[in-house]
Amino acid sequence: MISLLLQGCHRGARNAGESVPGDKVLASCLKDAAEAGEVLYGHQDDLSYGHSWLVTDWESDALERSDVRDVSGKYPAVLGFDLGGIELGDAANLDGVPFGLIRKAALTHIDRGGVVTFSWHPRNPLTGGDAWDISSDQVVASVLEGGDKHGEFLVWLDRVADFLNSLGHAPVIFRPWHENLGSWFWWGGKLCSADQYKALFRLTRDRLTEKGVTNLLWCYSPNGPVSAGDYLSRYPGDDVVDILGTDIYEYVGQDDFETAGTRYVGQAREMLSTLETLAAERSKLMCFSETGLEGLVDPHWWTERLYPAIKGFPVCYVLTWRNAHDKPGHFYAPWKGFAGEDDFRAFCEMEDIVML
Repeated sequence: MISLLLQGCHRGARNAGESVPGDKVLASCLKDAAEAGEVLYGHQDDLSYGHSWLVTDWESDALERSDVRDVSGKYPAVLGFDLGGIELGDAANLDGVPFGLIRKAALTHIDRGGVVTFSWHPRNPLTGGDAWDISSDQVVASVLEGGDKHGEFLVWLDRVADFLNSLGHAPVIFRPWHENLGSWFWWGGKLCSADQYKALFRLTRDRLTEKGVTNLLWCYSPNGPVSAGDYLSRYPGDDVVDILGTDIYEYVGQDDFETAGTRYVGQAREMLSTLETLAAERSKLMCFSETGLEGLVDPHWWTERLYPAIKGFPVCYVLTWRNAHDKPGHFYAPWKGFAGEDDFRAFCEMEDIVML
């Protein structure tokens, strides 16, 4: 039922022309799902590779392989991809996925009735390091108007715009400058002022709009849990944000396996409750933009952790992170033969969890 709704959403976006922009059609579709109490399940890079496989000849591949589908019989409703590396003109992103494959996988998923969301981990334009290079607190200042790297950064944004425009009129979610209240990215809390962060977000939206990118829903997704005041401390404004999101992962230490899950559920529900209030006040959608438990060491994580965490909230989608083909322990969804696949199937069969 919801698959048909999403397919209708994308048909509407393609056929709407200028009267009803595609991003508005997608927003309406997600709003309908959330109001119906349905949560779209998402997985990062799901069609590009899995725990023990990798698409190599992407131009000929039908992109039918999926760890999620291998286990559940269905595709995730939402697919996440990352644009890190596009800013340099690279052929593949920071995880080695060709941008040609990302484009094809995104459009394939949309044609199947799914939703696509893009994050972006750009290199550090001041130092030449990666997105995690926090050796300088002048990076954001350097890319804003008047900064030494402003012109170069506009070229970076233009390359992002070129890729997004290559998707045609297909509406997608764009989630730049995420986890900004932490300080592990060069745009993080201790690396720039609140005004500089807001200016960075606005510069990004303004430049992409100038370059003709009109197919986006913009997601603001700080790390959580945080208070409403902290969440809004760097909020760039209602006029440039469509979806309020948050990134929260479960971490299990050697001595806290029994308490980690309970802590995660509590933190997630606390943050989602805050988002629910903020989203209602601002007439915004809300999502659980990143989550997961690396290695899925809890065999009942899906039904006893994630599902209780999101139950009852108007979350339009929840996205778990990727299954790295080259790092055996770095996975966030099961694969065929994994010991915890039964619990995942039970999660996928919940009446309010949406798959394709």
